[in-house]
Order: sequence, then structure tokens, then C-alpha cells
Amino acid sequence: MKIKAERRSYEQVVAMEHDKKLHAKRPNLFFRTLLKLVSLPDLIATRFSYTKVGMERLGKKESCLYLMNHSSFLDLEIAVSMVYPRPVNIVSTLDSFIGKGWLMRQIGCVATRKFVFDVGLVRELLHVAKKNSILMFPEAGYSFDGTAIPLPEHLAAFVKRLGIPVVMIRTFGAFSRDPLYNNLQRRKVKVSAEMRYLLSPDDLRTMSDEEVRAVIEEQFTFDHFRWQYENKIKIDEPFRADGLHRVLYKCPHCMTEGRTEGKGIHLTCRACGKVYELTEYGALRAVEGDGAFPFVTDWYAWEREEATREVRDGSYSLDTAVDIAMIVNTKKMYFVGDGRLTQTVEEGLRLTGCDGKLDYAQKPLATYDLNADYNFYQIGDVISLGDMHALYYCFPKDPSIPVTKARFAAQEIYRLHKER
Repeated sequence: MKIKAERRSYEQVVAMEHDKKLHAKRPNLFFRTLLKLVSLPDLIATRFSYTKVGMERLGKKESCLYLMNHSSFLDLEIAVSMVYPRPVNIVSTLDSFIGKGWLMRQIGCVATRKFVFDVGLVRELLHVAKKNSILMFPEAGYSFDGTAIPLPEHLAAFVKRLGIPVVMIRTFGAFSRDPLYNNLQRRKVKVSAEMRYLLSPDDLRTMSDEEVRAVIEEQFTFDHFRWQYENKIKIDEPFRADGLHRVLYKCPHCMTEGRTEGKGIHLTCRACGKVYELTEYGALRAVEGDGAFPFVTDWYAWEREEATREVRDGSYSLDTAVDIAMIVNTKKMYFVGDGRLTQTVEEGLRLTGCDGKLDYAQKPLATYDLNADYNFYQIGDVISLGDMHALYYCFPKDPSIPVTKARFAAQEIYRLHKER
């Protein structure tokens, strides 16, 4: 998948008009059916099946909030097929509207910015909930390692404010089929899902925020690599470790960062020579000697601990040259020039560039997470930041820069400043 993009000067992009704020459109039966039909080839290819638990409690014309874990683009196709023919408005990222805003509105999508506090979105969804159901991916991004991304801090309060039934859609096999790190190379994996009635309006009225959050977080507890191993799901594609260095960027043997390389079925540290195989059942196996971790998720959790330690002892920092792109409306993404992105424990994120014309700072408490992505629209790994006026997409010029670590750091820097 690609995105409409062109080069413009920073001044030209800043001067562009923003899109007018429009109410979410109720998708009619034609577009609901079209979306379901377009999704069929992928669902047939994955031999998709699903189960329902407690869904008899949901009235046929009753609005509800669908929450769904996020593993790959297939998630949307799964969701629209499972909820059909119920009209649903889908919370989508602003970049997905680029060049196709009219169509996205017709199928019921509502644009938002990842990890940017959007009061307008909350108001819009409160309005939508009176007549339509809502589909939301609360993680706000694809899972990097097959485990859940931290959920928004005020999710429970928002869910209680909506006051409509909460339904969970949880997928099995979608991550294994098309993990984000693997450069859009799809594997032959059967995919299934479960739709579960989670919380009723009465539950939301009587339960505290903490109780509601606990119920939701339990549904967002998973480990897809372990699931693959325990269920003996065989993935024998010869490219299954391609790009795995995006996730496992730090060698636990020599402690070097940015020198691992995922290629074929192996992950190799180019600094010390240690080689791991990603087995057909999703485990890690050292080719020679002892291995440090049995699963990708164990290694990933250790990297998070290492980034946390650096934040806590004050040694963490990022300073890298980047190509800068901007989104200010849904017409195109605009590349505006070169710059530098820095991230420190005390100051958070700062982006400068475009011959001194751009200087944007994002303080540590501005957001609880950082939008980082792999192979973003086939351009490259990216770190993005911004506000309601503009989004800035920073593509590191040095391919060894781990955007995953920047995300770990942002999460911990936020927690540290919240404690203070």
C-alpha cells in the first residue's frame, strides 16, 4: 500500500487550508455490502472462521462499541464482515484518508490523529453512539511483537461516557499471517476470531473506571508468538525473519544496538556474530551455543526494560537526521525537507529543520505514547509527532536507528513525568 505524496516547501504546506470538520456519515447498505465483498478474497484465502459469545444480549438495532486488537490490515476486513449488516462508524487514522477522503467517509470512517488528544473526536463519537455502532482499535497501531500496545489512559472513562454495550473482537492468526516487521510478506496461516459481549450499559453505570479498565485490559492480554508455538501453527515461509531486526534491535550478547539483521529465517548480530533462527513454530533458537531468550516477546520485553533503565538513570537520548513529511489535510502527504529529531528525558521530542523554518517541540506529558511504524506506506521506518494543526513524519536517514526504542522511551518518559 502506498500514499499520495509530493515535495513542497514548508511555507506552502503551512499555508494550506485544513479540511472542514464534518459529522461522521452513516454508511448505507450499498457501501456496507461493498466493503464486505471486497474483504472476501482475503478471508477466503485465510479460511477465516469466527465464534460469538453472549452476543444474544445485543439488540438487533442497539448501538454498541466494538473494541478490537490490531495486528494487520486484515483486522478491518474481519471486523466489517463479522458486524455486517449492522451500520458501523470506524475510527481511522488521518493518513488513511489521504487521496480517498470521500470514499472513507462513505464507508463510515471517522478520521483521527494517532496519540494526539482530540476533543473533537470524543464529541463526534458521543454523537455517533446515539444512532450507530462504533469500531475502535484502542491500541491505535499494529502490534510490533504480537503483544498488546498500552491502552489510552482515559479509555475506561470514555467507554463509560458512551454508555453503550461494549463488544470485544479478538483475532487469532492475523498477526502470524502478516506481522508488521515482515515487509508486507503474507504467510499461509488460518485466521479466526471471537466476538464477545463484554459490558452492558448497566455494567458501565455501576462499575468504577478501574473495574471497567480491568475487564478491557484482560481482553488485551495476548502473545501471538507463544500462541503460535503452543498451538503448533507451522509457518515455514523462507522469509519469516525478514525485518525482524526492527523488533529485536539490541543484541543481548554484546549489547550493541542497531547492528542486528533479520534475513530469511535468521536474525544475526553483525557486531558479535551471534545467530538465531526463528523456527517454524515461532520460537527463537540459537544456531550455536546458548540462546538468551526463547521467544521474540521475551527479547522485546528485555529491550523495553533496557530502555526504561536508560530513561530512569538519565542516560537516554536520541539525535538523528531525518527526512520530514507533513500532513495538514487529506489531499496528500508533503515532503518538506531535511531536519533533526531529538528526544531527551527532560524535554521530550523536538523537531527542527527546513532551513531553520521548522521548530516543533512535543513535551513529555503531551501524549502517553509515540507513533512509530515500520515501512510506513513502503517509504521507510518512521517516527511521527504533531498536534491538531499538523502531523510531522520523520524518516531517519540512518537505517540503524531503532524507532521501536524511541517508542519505549516515550512511554517511560511519560510515566516518569506523571510520577513527578
